[in-house]
Amino acid sequence: MERFFLELEPPEEAMRAWPHVVVVGGGFAGLKVCNALAGEPVRVTLIDKRNFNLFQPLLYQVASGLVSEADVASPLRQMVGNAPNIQILLGEVTDIQPAERRVVFNDRSYAYDQLVLATGSGSTYFGREEWRPLAPPMKILEHADEIRRRLLMALEEAEQTVDPHQRAFLQTVVVVGAGPAGCELAGSLIELMHRAVRRDFKQLRREDCRVVLVDPVERVLPTMAAPLSAAAAAHLQGAGVELRLGQKVETIAPGRVALSGAAGASELEAATICWTAGVRASRLGRLLSEATGCAVDRGGRLVVEPDFSIPGHPEIRAVGDLCCYGHTPEGTPLPGMAGPAVQAGGWVARDILARLRGETIAPFRWLDLGSMAVIGPWYAVADLRGWHLTGLAGWVVWALAHLAFIPDTENRIALFSKWMWQIATRQRTALLITGRPDQHLGVDVGLFRAVRPPA
Repeated sequence: MERFFLELEPPEEAMRAWPHVVVVGGGFAGLKVCNALAGEPVRVTLIDKRNFNLFQPLLYQVASGLVSEADVASPLRQMVGNAPNIQILLGEVTDIQPAERRVVFNDRSYAYDQLVLATGSGSTYFGREEWRPLAPPMKILEHADEIRRRLLMALEEAEQTVDPHQRAFLQTVVVVGAGPAGCELAGSLIELMHRAVRRDFKQLRREDCRVVLVDPVERVLPTMAAPLSAAAAAHLQGAGVELRLGQKVETIAPGRVALSGAAGASELEAATICWTAGVRASRLGRLLSEATGCAVDRGGRLVVEPDFSIPGHPEIRAVGDLCCYGHTPEGTPLPGMAGPAVQAGGWVARDILARLRGETIAPFRWLDLGSMAVIGPWYAVADLRGWHLTGLAGWVVWALAHLAFIPDTENRIALFSKWMWQIATRQRTALLITGRPDQHLGVDVGLFRAVRPPA
C-alpha cells in the first residue's frame, strides 16, 4: 500500500502554530502525559492500537471471574478526548523516523515536534514462543478472557467425566511465575475452584482442585522483603496452592509441563497452564535503538537520559516500561509498576511545557510508594518503604491504592461495589464462557479499514 503523509487539520485554527506533541501508548504513563497537557498551548495526538486504557494490575481478577472486562478498561476518548487540544488516533506505530521527526502508523507518516513513547511491555517466553498457545500470558484483556475460558471449560468437562484421573487432570492448573501477577492469579484461581466446586458443580471434589505455582526462584515475591514472601507463601499454601520453587520449566506440551531442579526432573499434568514469568519491552525500543544507536538493556528497554530523552534526541522521550531509567539515588532502574510510570509521565509533561516557555524544572525524583500483592480474600502483603503489612491491613491498603490509581471514576465505583459484593456473598459476577478456543491468542489490534464496494 502506498504510504502518504497524514497532516490532519487541528481542531481550532489557533492550534496550527502550537507545538505538536505525539504520545504513543495510552497506558499509565501516556495517559498521565495527556492529562497533564490537556488545556495547555500544545497540540497533542495520542496514538494507540487499542481504543481504551487498561488497568493491567487487575487482569487476574478478569481471568478469575471477579470482575468483567469493562471494569478494568476505559475508552480513551472519554478519558482525555474531550480536551480541545487532544486528538486520539487508532493505530499501531510500526516505524519511527527520528531525522524527519515522523512516526509511521496505518501506512501513514505523521509529523511531530515532541515524541513521547509509552508503549509498555509484553510477555516473553525466553526464546520458546511455541509455548505461547499452550500457556497463555496475562498482558491484555483477551489473554485474561482465554485463561478464564480454559479453566471454566475444563471444570464443565470434569463435571461430565467419570474417570477420576481425567477429572483430577481437568481440575489442575499450573501457573508459571511467582511474582505478584503469578501469586495473585494462583490465589484467585484456587479460591474460584473451591467455591465453584462447593456451590455449582455436583460431581467434583474439592480435594481434586489443584493449583501449582512454578518458578526457578527460591521464594515467592522475590523483590519483596523476606518476611512478606514467607507470609505470602504460607497463605497460598494454606489456601491450597502447591509451590514448586527452585524448579525451571524445561518444556511445555499439551497438558504437560516438564520441570528440572536440584531435586531432579519432574512432570506436571494440567488441563490449564498460565504464564506470568517473563516481561519484555515493546518492540519500539529496539526499533528506535537501531535508528538512533540508543542502548537497550537485556529486556529491550531504552536506556534514557535523566530527562527520559534518547541520547542525541532531546525531542524523543521514553517513559514507563519502555525505558530503563537508572538515574535514581541508588542507581537501580525504576521498577515496571504503575507508580513510577505515572510519576514519570507527569514529570515529562511538565518538562515539555517548561522548555517551551524557556524554563527549567527540578530534576525527576521518584517517590517510592512501595509494592504490594493480594494473595486471597481479605489478604494481601504490602511493603511500604520498609513498613510491612499483611492480612486484612495489607488488603485495605492494596484496595485503596488500586482504587486511587484507577483513572476512571465510574470504574472505581464499579470495582469497589463488586469487591464488596464478592466479599459479602463469595459470588463472582463474570463467569461467562465466551468465544472459540484460542481465538484471543495472537489477536490483531489496531485500525481495520473498511473496503468500499465498487460502484
